[in-house]
Amino acid sequence: MTENLAARVRTLTKTYGRDSAAVHALRSVDLDIRRGEFTAIMGPSGSGKSTLMHIMAGLDAPTSGEVWLGQAEIGRMPDAQLTLVRRRRVGFVFQSFNLVPTLDVRGNLLLPFELDGRRPDVREAALLESLIDSLGLRDRLTHRPHELSGGQQQRVAIARALVTAPEVVFADEPTGNLDSKTGRDVLGLLRRAATDGQTIVMVTHDPIAASHADRVVVLGDGRIVADRPRSSAEEISAFMLALEVRS
Repeated sequence: MTENLAARVRTLTKTYGRDSAAVHALRSVDLDIRRGEFTAIMGPSGSGKSTLMHIMAGLDAPTSGEVWLGQAEIGRMPDAQLTLVRRRRVGFVFQSFNLVPTLDVRGNLLLPFELDGRRPDVREAALLESLIDSLGLRDRLTHRPHELSGGQQQRVAIARALVTAPEVVFADEPTGNLDSKTGRDVLGLLRRAATDGQTIVMVTHDPIAASHADRVVVLGDGRIVADRPRSSAEEISAFMLALEVRS
């Protein structure tokens, strides 16, 4: 039932360039993202994993195929409408944090509402305060990004992604710029959000990060080559190594 799917793609293809210079980033990919599920997308460099996430998040357009967010087909949606969809229904967490340097923590957390030309409603304001406390940001609200550690900046980015209760949060290598302990803390936050019902799609190359997910989807040469249930870091490492050997 599509009602249980937060996002899905059908026969998704993405090609860059033309003729002999064409690069086939995605080749007829089908994928369902179930509501409340934490999905990790893995694969070697050039496998198409980031391209897949960017298209599912409405940051890039497909060459062909269908891209659905809930019951809305966004693959061919006009830019103005797609901007509203991204703003109101999707959250983003990036490796580089993407915080606004001139805004303090509270300003960065309120940015999704400012961009939408409104203030948080009562439910959203309560969620904001809950996130501030649960992510340990209460004593950092007047600090600007350069005054925060990498882990603190990523916690702000996660809170900003969650504050509008989006249908899906997309995370692109969210621990890539963090030390191992801080990375584990960030992954724990994403895991907790998924346990609370948030749908999360995370691109990662790290088996330890992927082991926090409910499901691991592996891409190779623009195609899905595996779709595995929750696995340990050791199991994921062994599987990825076996894929490399076979290729």
